[in-house]
Amino acid sequence: MNRTLNTLALVTVLSTTALSVNAKENKWEKEASDAWIDGKAEATLLFNTHLNSFDINTDVDKGVVTLTGKVNHEVDKKLAKELVMGIDGVTEVDNRLTVIPNKNSKSEQQESKLESDFVDAKIATVIKTRLLFDTDISGTSIDVDVEKQTVTLTGEVDSEAEKQLAINIAKNADDVETVKDELRVVKQS
Repeated sequence: MNRTLNTLALVTVLSTTALSVNAKENKWEKEASDAWIDGKAEATLLFNTHLNSFDINTDVDKGVVTLTGKVNHEVDKKLAKELVMGIDGVTEVDNRLTVIPNKNSKSEQQESKLESDFVDAKIATVIKTRLLFDTDISGTSIDVDVEKQTVTLTGEVDSEAEKQLAINIAKNADDVETVKDELRVVKQS
């Protein structure tokens, strides 16, 4: 009986020690991962020529990156978030950057145009990618132009069904206001 109690006590001590060591290793691994993400985020922001990364601070906790500091434009704030979100291991970005235009920054109207151009470029990229990857559409024959969130589709398609599919892909993209259809159906023999 005494031997059984001693064995049981020994097993309890060993398993508790193993759990404690394992918990410390997991904590160390998470801290190392966060440190790696933090370094990668800092480097990514530093090497981007459109941002003044010295005014942006990053903190990482369990894969969540918090951005603090200041930027000159709303576009810069969005760009910083997008750059950091693309890093392996990042689960979320808490973007607390403050937009503070400096005296040398562009006017509000110019900044608004930059933001509009950014949205238009994103829309065009999304639609063109969807058209190229859809096997039922000859995506290389369709041009996608976007201005002020209005999409214009030009080019040739093989059928009316293909034309309608291309139009619906464009209409379903985020941020699209209207779609202008200038596609021509070319019957192939």
